[in-house]
Amino acid sequence: MRLDSSGAETVTWREGDILVVRIPMRMKRHGSRKRIVVPGEESDGRKPATAAQEPLVVALARGHHWRDLIESGQYGGVSQLAAGLGVDRSYVGRMIRLTLLAPDIVEAIIRGREPSGLSLARLVREGPLRWDEQRGALGFARA
Repeated sequence: MRLDSSGAETVTWREGDILVVRIPMRMKRHGSRKRIVVPGEESDGRKPATAAQEPLVVALARGHHWRDLIESGQYGGVSQLAAGLGVDRSYVGRMIRLTLLAPDIVEAIIRGREPSGLSLARLVREGPLRWDEQRGALGFARA
């Protein structure tokens, strides 16, 4: 378990063959839009000096949420979920693939500490499944 400066917990644990990552975040209405507020973000919406890239955090949240919808049985698979959401199947697959990222990579992205130049396009590219290889391919220091 790790605590950030606001006391929010980032937790990972195993349930059999499944790795569970708990990412503390909440939704905040911003006009007609909703946005994800991550730990360390000021209550008025101002971001700290090292701000998380919102597209990366949103993609991670979508991937985990969509995977949960499939695993809970609400949808029979990626194709059924994509049809239910009205989005392309490959897009859903790319977002769900983000759930395979190493926990320290996810934490770095949420805290805004990812390597310079890391984009969503680069993150969702088909890449290695082994966490040590992910770190190298994405420019993270080896853990």
